[in-house]
Amino acid sequence: MSISEFRRKKLLYVFNVFFDVNQSGTIERKDFELAIEKICSLRGWKPGDPKNTETHEIMIKIWEGLRKRADSNKDGQVSVEEWVSMWNDYAQNPSAALQWQQLYAQFMFQLEDASADGTIDCDEFTTVCSSYGINPQECKVAFGKMAKGKASVSWEEFQDLWKEYFSTEDPNASGNFIFGRTSF
Repeated sequence: MSISEFRRKKLLYVFNVFFDVNQSGTIERKDFELAIEKICSLRGWKPGDPKNTETHEIMIKIWEGLRKRADSNKDGQVSVEEWVSMWNDYAQNPSAALQWQQLYAQFMFQLEDASADGTIDCDEFTTVCSSYGINPQECKVAFGKMAKGKASVSWEEFQDLWKEYFSTEDPNASGNFIFGRTSF
């Protein structure tokens, strides 16, 4: 099945902003190491801190799962086309997400839920998304659309929004806003 230009733009946005940290045009282990540094710095988790160690372990598991599934030519990198192909396969059956995909969704939720109260509020969401260079005002607008006007988003809601982001063709679907952007 071919992928629409709208979904391709969404997938490339996540690829470029959240995964290809060093902007090399591919995703590789080095991107994950840079992301770990960025996340730990954002949260104030120093080397040796249990949260720093946990973040490192989770992110490397995500990388290994991504590499194993998407790196079809086994060159140690995930290209744009490999990335798009993998998520296009996911969109055929979002309920059958791979372990690394579930782990990444859970990691993003927990990263955004800085208060650890089981929900993400607008300030928490904006802090994380804006740390990736997204305009804070755009993050706030995206949160409002994602949360459908509510003050927070629960883990259960986030899981549905996550599936929607990677599979929907509807530009107005609430899931399109989970990464802080309001248009593609």
